[in-house]
Amino acid sequence: NRQRTASIVENLDRDVLRKIDEKRDTLLSIPENNSALCRAKKEAYFQHIYHTVAIEGNTMTLQQTRSILETRIAVAGKSIAEHNEILGLDAAMKYINTTLLYRLRDITMGDILEIHKRVLGHVDPIEGGQFRRTQVYVGGHIPPGPSEIQKLMSQFLEWLNSEDA
Repeated sequence: NRQRTASIVENLDRDVLRKIDEKRDTLLSIPENNSALCRAKKEAYFQHIYHTVAIEGNTMTLQQTRSILETRIAVAGKSIAEHNEILGLDAAMKYINTTLLYRLRDITMGDILEIHKRVLGHVDPIEGGQFRRTQVYVGGHIPPGPSEIQKLMSQFLEWLNSEDA
């Protein structure tokens, strides 16, 4: 069955990828100072921060997240840790968007640790910017141990800086 449908699937994939390319080109043709594009980018930024911290269990709503990022005023009834997660991720994203995004050289281990330092800077400033030294558990999953992290991160960086990324 795969041989019989392979050419059909390839044609469908090609059509979808062509449509994506056309939409990307249309988006890239919009001037950077276009007000609708600026609003869409700002909303996408808020959504990104909100969903990223929500995955980690943060209970802030999208509106509360937006409010913290725009005003830097605390939301009543929410923990300091939840506020700090949002502020740390905001700091990391600003670092990426103002520093790494426009740089021509490869991403380094130092860059990754700088991002990590900013993400954890408000939550755990002592551990931020360093590889963890203890075993952690995520539900039933056991992530790699501390002794494996540096090697795995080196492999990740090799891939990240390759043509395959």
